[in-house]
Amino acid sequence: MSISTQSHPAAHAASPRSLQLVNTRHAVADNAAIPRISSQMLLDGGRELVIQHQGGEYHLRLTRNDKLILTK
Repeated sequence: MSISTQSHPAAHAASPRSLQLVNTRHAVADNAAIPRISSQMLLDGGRELVIQHQGGEYHLRLTRNDKLILTK
């Protein structure tokens, strides 16, 4: 499975890229698989990325203490 994403302009001036999701299956109540991806792969060496969702933008940031924060 792959997803397409665009880098945050401040992080990179690159074109869209395709990321491979790690195919790890964990049992949940309805036995559905939950895709997993590492934060390092998402951020691609940067400290922030923008996620577009239903016309809005959400910022995923890596803090100085290596914590993730998602804000609108």
